[in-house]
Amino acid sequence: MNTEEEKYFQKLGERIKDLREEKGFDQKSFAFFCEIGRTQLYMIENSKTNPRLLTLIRIAQGLNISIDELLKVN
Repeated sequence: MNTEEEKYFQKLGERIKDLREEKGFDQKSFAFFCEIGRTQLYMIENSKTNPRLLTLIRIAQGLNISIDELLKVN
């Protein structure tokens, strides 16, 4: 990954964490709710992995937002 991609995934991870916390979910219960692994969620939130599209769709559904809204990072 190049620097721009790394920055994007860092911001995306932070956005997912912020939105999850706003909804009142801890990491473990949110991962279970989205049917993804807790470790996988941790790695996404901490920009240690490049998430698959299906995983991002599940996260967006868990947050009750659209995928395009999820992917909008500043």
